[in-house]
Amino acid sequence: MAAPARVLVVDDSPTMRGLITAVLSQDPDVSVIGQAGDAMEARAAIKQLNPDVVTLDIEMPNMNGLEFLEKIMKLRPMPVIMVSTMTHRGAEATLAALEIGAFDCVAKPQPGDARPFGELAEKVKAAARSQHRHSPTSHGHPAPVAPAADFRVGRKIVAIGSSTGGVEALIAVLQKFPRNCPPTVITQHMPPTFTKSFAERLNRLCAPVVEEATDGARLEIGKIYLAPGGDRHLQVANASAPCCRLVERAPVNGHRPSVDVLFDSVAELAGRNAVGVILTGMGRDGASGLLKMRHTGARTIGQNEKTCVVYGMPRVAHELGAVEHQLPLTSIGEEILKLTAARKEGIE
Repeated sequence: MAAPARVLVVDDSPTMRGLITAVLSQDPDVSVIGQAGDAMEARAAIKQLNPDVVTLDIEMPNMNGLEFLEKIMKLRPMPVIMVSTMTHRGAEATLAALEIGAFDCVAKPQPGDARPFGELAEKVKAAARSQHRHSPTSHGHPAPVAPAADFRVGRKIVAIGSSTGGVEALIAVLQKFPRNCPPTVITQHMPPTFTKSFAERLNRLCAPVVEEATDGARLEIGKIYLAPGGDRHLQVANASAPCCRLVERAPVNGHRPSVDVLFDSVAELAGRNAVGVILTGMGRDGASGLLKMRHTGARTIGQNEKTCVVYGMPRVAHELGAVEHQLPLTSIGEEILKLTAARKEGIE
């Protein structure tokens, strides 16, 4: 039997530290070994206790969470889960933290939340099991992309699903896309309100237009649509004029939006005229949907174990036979373009 994941809780609010500790203590496979109220206390506690995982508040006195996270990643890399407010400012800071190398994020609870901190215990356990790698993207600096003239887009739709580690992974993939990329739909597991900030961030970092998906938005060349977090799933619909649909349904695989819901709809709408991609993430969401895509003739790609922050969703998809090509993260963007380019003898 594996030892419990040892966690240090860092937050300037004693009430919040107590709440996080209480939530984590309900799981027998998690042990809170200490608390700290600021970066100085946290630094001393990390040296003394050597935790497996740290939960870190974004906003703290003396040194904020982002500054402290950068020091951790440079001096003593370890899995860090960011705890953030649901505000736009909190979302922006959390996304920056994920790019710096944070393992994942959770939102601070709102009044009336049935499950404060949601999957925090599961994320802590996954973080403790992970082989943490600090490989941040080029922070705020877009990678070179192929000029639009070098890429002739075909008729395929691209569908991508990701979860834990997905912020870095999506940036790495989408920065390879030219301005005239194929229409691309994405479901990334992320708290509500964070997805709008993430779409804005991707739009700044990437050559194509990236936006949070809206109901009825037409799928167009050169546009990428990110499923909004919250109470609806993203689907694609209307074969004659493909568009986004936001549908109210119960969570699937514990998630809303769900990657499976997106992939299922792409399989039904586009069949062989689609490419499905499953990236790093906990659990199995998207695996059965990717298999359905492959069965309908779509080309499918899975991120390989070595480059995943969490080899969960891609592993299940691979075991099901849903993955046609298993590739390192650095190769996935180019492979998508290869599979979606127009053929020389005519548009595919």
